[in-house]
Amino acid sequence: MKTKSVLIGIVILSLTLSGCASKSYTANNLRSGGVEDYAMKAATMVEPMEPMLDSYAESAGSPGIAAAGVESVQMIMMNASLSIAVDDPAATLRDVQQLAKGMGGYTVSSNLYKSYTSSGVEVPQANLIIRVPAERLDEAMQKIKDMTGDPKKYTLNESVSGQDVTKEYTDLKSRLRNLEEADAKLSEFYENAANTEDALSIYSQKMQVTEQIEIIKGQIKYYDESVSTSSITLQIQSKETIAPITVAGWQPSGVARDALQALLDFGKGLVNFLIWLVILVVPIVLLFGLPIFFLVRWLKRRSTARKLAALERRAQENKSEPTPPIPTKK
Repeated sequence: MKTKSVLIGIVILSLTLSGCASKSYTANNLRSGGVEDYAMKAATMVEPMEPMLDSYAESAGSPGIAAAGVESVQMIMMNASLSIAVDDPAATLRDVQQLAKGMGGYTVSSNLYKSYTSSGVEVPQANLIIRVPAERLDEAMQKIKDMTGDPKKYTLNESVSGQDVTKEYTDLKSRLRNLEEADAKLSEFYENAANTEDALSIYSQKMQVTEQIEIIKGQIKYYDESVSTSSITLQIQSKETIAPITVAGWQPSGVARDALQALLDFGKGLVNFLIWLVILVVPIVLLFGLPIFFLVRWLKRRSTARKLAALERRAQENKSEPTPPIPTKK
């Protein structure tokens, strides 16, 4: 009785899951860190059971169980990126955040920092990621571009991409339906278990199924949110960073502009070098060089004085010695 009860539970559970074996879900399509963990866990838990589930599906003659009763709805995840130039990046950052909130969306992340123009002027710059309702993506993009004052001139980069996840979403819904049916069957077997050993065995299977259900629900929730809202990755620059070079009213372009910019950069680099030389190098040389110079000079003078003193002593010694008489010829 014990063995029979356990085998019946395993057969029904496997038969219910057999429809899931006809499709394969990979977690690499997910773009959220937490959801990727869910997907990887589901793949490692469900895929090892597929050979056994396929055999049950063939014996039952029902290869299309997973697709039955599941309505296929087109699921497209839309995302956009935009780069603009404005007069005040900090103010535009706040305006975009308010825009997302007013449209029923929200801010995912924002960053305001300082950068420098080619002439060395410090200007603010911002990066921002927002999510807005998918049906209002185009409207949000246009309103953000209008904040520049001249969308054609100050929209630096714009791209929109989409990802069709209909197959993955339908597969997840099929898996969820089958797992929920299996969970209900296991609950019935658990309530009618003949003894403690059977109850523990069925309970262990039920816990595995419950865990898979929670994983798949998390994946479905991620897809629902990703399809219902679209992300906009926005880079906000100051107009000063892209301002053209002007020389006496002339604005060079192409090669002339690049050459002039290189000349200006060289001049700026030379000035910066001289500033470093005067402020940093010269004081260091004076601080350490002057003492060394005077020390070497003193040592040289001391050495010269010793040599002169030695020569004088030798000269005096030579004078004090008697001079031998000079022999005379007879």
